[in-house]
Amino acid sequence: MTEQVAEPTSTGRRSWRGLRSRLRIPARLRRRREAAAVPGVPPVHPADRFRFADLLGEATADIGSRPGRLVTTIVGTVLGIAALIATIGFAQTAAGQIARQFDRTAATQLVVTPTTADTRGGATVAAAALPWDAVPRLERLAGVESAALLAEVPLPEAVIAAVPVNDPSQPPTAPPPVYAASAELLDTVGGRLATGRFLDAGHDTRADRVVVLGSRAADRLGVHRVDTQPSIFIDGIAYAVLGIVESTDVRAELLNAVLLPTGTARADFGLRAPGDAQARIAIGAGPQLRTQAALALAPDEPDSLEVNAPDGRSELGQDVQADVNGVFVILSVIVLLAGGVGITNVTMLSVMERVGEIGLRRAIGATRRQIAGQFVAESVVIGLLGGLIGATLGVFAVIGISLVRDWTPVIDPWIAVGGALLGAVLGLVAGGLPARRAAAIEPVDALRGGT
Repeated sequence: MTEQVAEPTSTGRRSWRGLRSRLRIPARLRRRREAAAVPGVPPVHPADRFRFADLLGEATADIGSRPGRLVTTIVGTVLGIAALIATIGFAQTAAGQIARQFDRTAATQLVVTPTTADTRGGATVAAAALPWDAVPRLERLAGVESAALLAEVPLPEAVIAAVPVNDPSQPPTAPPPVYAASAELLDTVGGRLATGRFLDAGHDTRADRVVVLGSRAADRLGVHRVDTQPSIFIDGIAYAVLGIVESTDVRAELLNAVLLPTGTARADFGLRAPGDAQARIAIGAGPQLRTQAALALAPDEPDSLEVNAPDGRSELGQDVQADVNGVFVILSVIVLLAGGVGITNVTMLSVMERVGEIGLRRAIGATRRQIAGQFVAESVVIGLLGGLIGATLGVFAVIGISLVRDWTPVIDPWIAVGGALLGAVLGLVAGGLPARRAAAIEPVDALRGGT
């Protein structure tokens, strides 16, 4: 005989469903609902509650109802964000230009010199010697654009003058230093001629008695033009002046010197070895050339040479870039604070004008949090609109002025995105005080017209 299972009653079904629903609902949420429930009042349906979408709708509807005030408020925010983006963009662009100027000189120069040793008498002498074919060796390395040899010719008692007559009545003056240079020196050090021409490979090969003067040395010797074929005399030997160097990007001491071909210095003054090798390299090639240059010039003893090469970028240029960025950011923050004060004033004025509306909303059930949220949402929307427009204008301003000045515009795209978001944050902070004041208004006082 089988046992019959009783059908559950309708009351039992409801209780079972209620039990299952209680099991699915977390205890913390169930206690919150039970505490919020009012006896005799049915709970509010979720679709009838004031949701976040309703809050945004109220905020944007009120903003659009006052277009004049909206334009005035957004103009302040737009100017603040646009000034911030533009100043940071101009700082990055200007710093990039400054860094390129530094990199064009300091970060593109490599110098190879022999190591030195101290003698018993306290003098310093070179412990090694550079090869005379150092220029072609260096130019075969990747990253080397130009190379040259340079050596100071020791002439401690030499008389260097523009005339062969030594006037004993004139006070003695220190003669300008004499350097032996290869034909590639002018291009390597970024030199520019005031007049005439520079030395060439033929002068070096033939050991011609020709010189090129630095601008300050030419002034001391009284040589200002070369079309009359002037000469200077070194220990009574005449050397024709080919040209005058006006300026150099590096090795400024050459402007005080007399430059003659290395072949001439070897033939006339017994120059034994080059003093150093100067090279103009590509930006960023310094670290690898620091090792390769020594191996190319002294493969048997690379440690006998010292290679002074940049690390990739000029540290001075980086310091200047950091200083420029700091100054412009401080100015931008000041402008941005002015925009935030503008949003606060306009939002506070809106609260004062809408006291009656706030009271009505409170009277029909709006909470303090909802009132405060509405005004905060309005400020955030205004700040976001101003941030978007201001960031766009700032980027276009940087690009436009850079094109006019023939610069390369430099601006981080995240700066533009951050500017737009910063407008929203600015609106959030600026709307905090007006929102608290609006939330503190009592319905009775608001409907009576008080604040």
